[in-house]
Amino acid sequence: MARPIWKGHITFGLVNIPVTLYSAEKRDELHFKLLDSRNKARVHYERVNEETGEEVPWSEVVKAFEYDKGNYVLVEEEDFKRAAPEATQAVEIQDFVDREDVDYVYYDKPYYLMPGKKGEKGYVLLREILRRTGKVGISKVVIRTRQYLAALLAEGDALVLELLRFDQEVRKPEEFDLPQSDLKEYQISEREVEMGIKLVENMTSDWTPEKYKDDYREALMNWIDEKAKKGEQFAPEAPPEEERVTADVINLMDVLKRSVERTEKEKKAKDQGARMAHTAKAKGQRSKRMEHRAQDA
Repeated sequence: MARPIWKGHITFGLVNIPVTLYSAEKRDELHFKLLDSRNKARVHYERVNEETGEEVPWSEVVKAFEYDKGNYVLVEEEDFKRAAPEATQAVEIQDFVDREDVDYVYYDKPYYLMPGKKGEKGYVLLREILRRTGKVGISKVVIRTRQYLAALLAEGDALVLELLRFDQEVRKPEEFDLPQSDLKEYQISEREVEMGIKLVENMTSDWTPEKYKDDYREALMNWIDEKAKKGEQFAPEAPPEEERVTADVINLMDVLKRSVERTEKEKKAKDQGARMAHTAKAKGQRSKRMEHRAQDA
């Protein structure tokens, strides 16, 4: 079970719902150690006192804000809470907006909210309200000494607090030299658009996130395993590169046609495999029924 970030409450109007905040993110990263290439000894980061040159233990490390050059104010964990106690333990909804109006570039990191003691009724009520209205609650929340903008939304049976980026943190498309929307300027024909749409339709499937795996991590771990078995000088064979053809090499229309033909073959094969599996399953069920009838007779 994940550890709670904090316990507080959701507020909107006069409604107060006790909740516990949990991270919805589960990292599965590879962690590497730094070694000295000369003797393979571990390289450590040390906290060194710049005056004495001695290492400082974690128990003696404190946070400080340099409000003037060379002058510091020590800030302890309790100071963050004292500064604005109501802000550090609350998700205070300021506005409700249409869920579709919040552009994806603003979403940053998700958290789950669990109902606190005697908070189930308010939790379920707010969840149902968000479902029926299609709204999200825009709020501010303090997590680990920093205030964030956040969107409170209903996902299945959960209330999710999605941290948002502030507007000043998001680069606008106008900042970049992007191609304009005039298709004729880039000599794109309607036939090419239609062919591209057909390719997308052939590649369209239901969103099933569990089918997508971190192939790079798996390949890297396999390579590390091979190096461990065969020694430091082992050099794995480079995998064959998948065919990739750009518009600079041949005509874009030809690329689209070849892609559509390939995806149509893959789709037919997939559909045929599904039909064969269904037929085999049906035959198996019929065989079982016949066996049961023979036994009964």
